[in-house]
Amino acid sequence: MPESPPPPLRIGIVGAGIGGLAAACALRAAGHDVQVFEQSRQFLRVGADINLTPNAVRALDGLAPGIGEAVRASAARPTHRISRTWDSGEETSRLAMGDTAEQQYGAPQLTIHRADLLAALADAFPRERVRFGKRAQAIAQDRTTGEVTVHFADDSEAHRLDLLVGADGIHSVVRAALFGDEQPRFTGVVAFRAVVPTPRVGEVPDLGAFTKWWGPTPESQIVTFPLNQGRDTFIFATTAQDSWHEESWTTPGSVDELREVYRDFHAHARALLAACDSVLKTALYERDPLPAWSQGAITLLGDACHPMMPFMAQGAGSAIEDAVVLARCVGLAGPAAGVPAALRRYEAARQERASRIQIGSRGNNWLRAGGNADWVYGYDAWAVPV
Repeated sequence: MPESPPPPLRIGIVGAGIGGLAAACALRAAGHDVQVFEQSRQFLRVGADINLTPNAVRALDGLAPGIGEAVRASAARPTHRISRTWDSGEETSRLAMGDTAEQQYGAPQLTIHRADLLAALADAFPRERVRFGKRAQAIAQDRTTGEVTVHFADDSEAHRLDLLVGADGIHSVVRAALFGDEQPRFTGVVAFRAVVPTPRVGEVPDLGAFTKWWGPTPESQIVTFPLNQGRDTFIFATTAQDSWHEESWTTPGSVDELREVYRDFHAHARALLAACDSVLKTALYERDPLPAWSQGAITLLGDACHPMMPFMAQGAGSAIEDAVVLARCVGLAGPAAGVPAALRRYEAARQERASRIQIGSRGNNWLRAGGNADWVYGYDAWAVPV
């Protein structure tokens, strides 16, 4: 008689953000018993708007039926990726996106609110498998059996797992359990975020494109792109700041301060800021690339292991790529005893690319004067060797 397949792995994912839910969808599709543990009491419509470049959209498309369609239904589809000089307005590069990107890379660029992307992922994963109000507090691993035990702050029953995935962001509890507690660094850069109705902006060209206004310093820029199928325009602007004293990373900002910081930018850039009636101000933090992401049957993905500056727009995309490659590697693991080897394959397949993007995002020079985007946009998480 043929051998019966090994039982599904018991997998726990800490964090119900983009990377965590993407991993949940991919691992469940591979036939495993997946639970997600989220410290919030419910899904909240919070967070920034997201630029999903073709590599991220292609990874999403294969996660589960309906995700790609749901994302496209609410997203905008930028026509180009344009670079302009902050004072003269000179266009230094123009990369066709839209249909051209889909033909070249197999998927378009999409721009979407984080909450709409989360909703598409959440709808594809059984809601009863998401455990809300669960803040991981203590994590232990049996060196003999490899079993992982997670205890939670609410003193509920501990969960015993064959694999634990830390998808819990830059302040990851799972990361701290593996490698010790370490605080992320304030980069000296803050970001302003605003969403305005597109008709309010007026006669600014290329509002249907992703446009980056490169400032006089690497820390200074204004990025805009369409949202909600073009009905709104998202504005993201960064500038240097010596320190950050607020308790929250994101606080209500001053529109007057926003306009003053960029008062010397081109008239078209200033017109975008003139349309803002409110703004959020966010501190940007970073960590160095990790030498390892896994120990035994515990691993990390997304911001938990490679938090990125936003300048290459690859934070969410990299987390989704991690999720796909992790699920492919775990799918080859067989019984629980094979999990550590699967995680080593996952790390080997992902670490060099993620670290390259993480470091490149600090420099904020990618595609300033054109160049080849293929190594980023052409990556296929479903086909990379594992």
